[in-house]
Amino acid sequence: MSEAIPRKPKISASRRLFLKTKILKKAGILLAEEQEQKNTDREQTLSERAPPLKLPGLSVQDLQNLCKDLHQKIDVVDEERYDIQAKVSKHEMEIADLNHKIFELKGKMKRPALKRVRVSAEAMLGALLGSRHKESIDFKANLKTVKKEEEKKEEVTDWRKNVDAMSGMEGRKKLFAGPTS
Repeated sequence: MSEAIPRKPKISASRRLFLKTKILKKAGILLAEEQEQKNTDREQTLSERAPPLKLPGLSVQDLQNLCKDLHQKIDVVDEERYDIQAKVSKHEMEIADLNHKIFELKGKMKRPALKRVRVSAEAMLGALLGSRHKESIDFKANLKTVKKEEEKKEEVTDWRKNVDAMSGMEGRKKLFAGPTS
C-alpha cells in the first residue's frame, strides 16, 4: 500500500493567476462584442419591419390610411404574439408533466400527511354515487335496539343505624366472622 504523496502542481500559482485574468479579460471582450452585435441586429430588424415615418406633408386622408395600416399591423403582431404565447404555455405544461413523471419514476416523492376528515354518511354516498344518490337513507332505522337493564337500586337506609349495628363487639365479630351458616 502506497501512501498518498502530495503532488506539486504543474503550473505555479502566479502563472495560474495570470492565465485566469487573461481568460476573464477575453470573456469580457467577447461578451461586450456579443452585446453590441445583438444591439445592431435589433436596430436592423426594427428598421426593416418598421421604417421611420415621414409625416410632414401628408394629407389628412393619407394620415388616416397610415393609421389604419398601423392598426392592421398591430393586430397581426398581437395574433402572432397570442399564438406564440399559447404554444409556450402548452410546452411549459408538457415540460412540467414530464418532469413530474421523471420525479415519480425516481421514486423520491414525499407523501403528504393525511388529515382526518369527518364526513357524514350522506356526503360519502354522494361522493361515491354522484348524482344517482338522491334519496336520503336512514342508517339508524335498521339497527337493533338494545334495552339497557336498569340498575338495581339498594334501599337507602339511615347510616346511623348501620353504625350502631357495627359498634361494639357484635359488629366487629360480624365483620370478621363472615357469613354463618
